[in-house]
Amino acid sequence: MSLLAVGTLAYDDVYTPYGEVKMIEAGSCTYIAMAATHFVQPVQLVSVIGGDYNDDFLADLKKRGSDLEGVEVVKDGKSFYWAGRYHDDMMGRDTLDTQLNVLADFDPKVPESYQKAPYVMLGNLTPAVQSRVLDQMAERPKLTALDTMNFWMDNALDDLKAVLKRIDVLIINDEEARQLSGELSLLKAAAKIVEMGPRILVIKKGEHGALLFEGENLFSAPALLLPKVVDPTGAGDTFAGGMIGYLAATDDLSFENLKRAVIHGSAMASFVVEDFGTRRMQTLDQEQIDRRVQRFGQLMTVSL
Repeated sequence: MSLLAVGTLAYDDVYTPYGEVKMIEAGSCTYIAMAATHFVQPVQLVSVIGGDYNDDFLADLKKRGSDLEGVEVVKDGKSFYWAGRYHDDMMGRDTLDTQLNVLADFDPKVPESYQKAPYVMLGNLTPAVQSRVLDQMAERPKLTALDTMNFWMDNALDDLKAVLKRIDVLIINDEEARQLSGELSLLKAAAKIVEMGPRILVIKKGEHGALLFEGENLFSAPALLLPKVVDPTGAGDTFAGGMIGYLAATDDLSFENLKRAVIHGSAMASFVVEDFGTRRMQTLDQEQIDRRVQRFGQLMTVSL
């Protein structure tokens, strides 16, 4: 079983109350792959980088189970770059700089060997780019998931609504769900969003967990309280990678397994915030993941 992941391979400068890092490897595709390869391999990446990207980091991604055939290298270009500073409460952040660089002209090319991937994770990119990826699939995937953000709701809503009709799972946060639906109640918001196309909706609520909607089924997943959150960057992408990676590995789309997938995604996200960038993900092993998943299970166990 394989997973196709589309998104960015980037460099970040990150400033938090716990320190700072500069030019650390990041991007939606990076975080998705670092989480998903713990469950399923290969994770087939479609992205674009400049000639400045770290070859050693790419080699490490490949060693961990990522297939890089779909990563375009613009040798004389610079990779996507973002800089941000988090507030003291680690909830809000200010973007200090964004440089699209090679991403500005990104026209994804899905290798023939990827075009029958049964599971697809469309990371946060322009909706038009997400659609062009789906146009290149040789057959409809068994499950297609998509992440998006309020910027595209403000600036590319028609394109976003068009791609929503073609996917199975939408993963967004509570603020984005309210904006997309125009509803304050998340229950009403979910009902409206599902009418737009996706049959499965995941609403992330940060430190308050996540909600899973499928038809009449609703699941509320807890969040794990951590003693210290060092860097929240990439937590949403890591959640998505863990969730879809687990679904691809188990190849079971029942609601019970969707719930398990949300917990596995939450567990992976709880690791990535413990250090800057993907540093914590690089030291993870299966025993640590299993223990963390069990902690989530304990949060949900009650005798009535």
